[in-house]
Amino acid sequence: MTWKSDFRELRPLIHLLLPLCVHWIAEEMTVSVLVDVTTGALCPDHSTCSQAIYINGIQQTIVGIFKMVVLPLLGQLADEHGRKPLLILTVSTTIIPFALLAWNQSKEFVYAYYVLRTISYIISQGSIFCIAVAYTADVVSDGKRAAVFSWITGLFSAAHVLGNFLARFLPEGYIFLVSITLLIFCPVYMQLFLTETVKPAPKSDKDSACLTKTLMVVKKRFVTMRDSATLVVSSPTLRSISLVSFFYELGMSGISSVLLYYLKAAFGFDKNQFSEILMMVGIGSIASQMVLLPLMNPLVGEKVILCMALLSSIAYALLYGLAWATWVPYLSASFGVIYVLVKPATYAIISKASSSSNQGKAQGFVAGVQSIASLLSPLAMSPLTSWFLSEDAPFNCKGFSIVVASICMVISFCYACLIETEKMSSHESEDDIERPLLT
Repeated sequence: MTWKSDFRELRPLIHLLLPLCVHWIAEEMTVSVLVDVTTGALCPDHSTCSQAIYINGIQQTIVGIFKMVVLPLLGQLADEHGRKPLLILTVSTTIIPFALLAWNQSKEFVYAYYVLRTISYIISQGSIFCIAVAYTADVVSDGKRAAVFSWITGLFSAAHVLGNFLARFLPEGYIFLVSITLLIFCPVYMQLFLTETVKPAPKSDKDSACLTKTLMVVKKRFVTMRDSATLVVSSPTLRSISLVSFFYELGMSGISSVLLYYLKAAFGFDKNQFSEILMMVGIGSIASQMVLLPLMNPLVGEKVILCMALLSSIAYALLYGLAWATWVPYLSASFGVIYVLVKPATYAIISKASSSSNQGKAQGFVAGVQSIASLLSPLAMSPLTSWFLSEDAPFNCKGFSIVVASICMVISFCYACLIETEKMSSHESEDDIERPLLT
């Protein structure tokens, strides 16, 4: 695909991608400073903070439990009632938690932040991308989706670079204020400019009693979730990519939940070093997602790209876990330039194996499978990380938990090698609920 053709495909997505990029910038600029804020509030004058590691693990577990239901549900609702209202809802949930930390960073407010942020994550984590991918599938032709998905994840990386750049040079006291301003901009922009791509399903039960309507909604949701599971299980490709996503997320989400706290405890990293590592990965990721994947995909296909990215994630985890000097984490982070291709390759494989009326259901179900992994990983990673960072560790390997997590990526790679890609027929039945409005 030529660059000119890429930009032409992205043109209908401008009003989707602009607010999403701003949202990602606003979220990312808080990541590096949150480690210092949390550690300072919960463990003053200590570089190692088991309490912070455990509270992140608990948060991730709770989010994973509820996301198993919420993610597929949001995907179904996006298919039935439109992408726009669901996108506005999901991008709005981050505002209040960050407003708390902008107001006060005491221990009580940090706890309140984690409570509200947990609710925010349940609604928004993963679902924003899931619904955005479904929106993209509505307006982009099948053969060009892989490259467009890669451009979107490339913009995601670019937003992370800008977010970390702001975090690196803004005074800590202004970071949350700037973040809140950007977060408020996003839903307002979407409400004003984003065009809906799905015709909402007609409402035929307006005169039903409240209880009857509630029972009908519950029954409908159950039937739709059952159909989503049947859709995935009956497709060899979707079944295989679900297993790949599960084990990849099992390892990577566990690493993400403890990585910055591990680096702070093992090497004394601070906000500026976190930002430098994240910016380095982000800059390389932009090139790999926006240039490398569109060039490689027509030649080798999504499966080869997925396997290559999974191999890179294994090297990423092993180098972090076995890091013996302060420069090794920077080397390890460089593999993030390649492993970020896991996401766009996964989206493309799911999209090709699903009909246009089932994009939200398929993407949402696989995202729900990932959420199961994200709730399980902290159960092992949090205590294992705390143990090996403490003086009671059985041997000297502070990143042993990350080495263990790399085994999950190895399993994911094995399943990826067994994927048999398929393409869903473009024929749709006349009673499909979804009707794209943009062409």
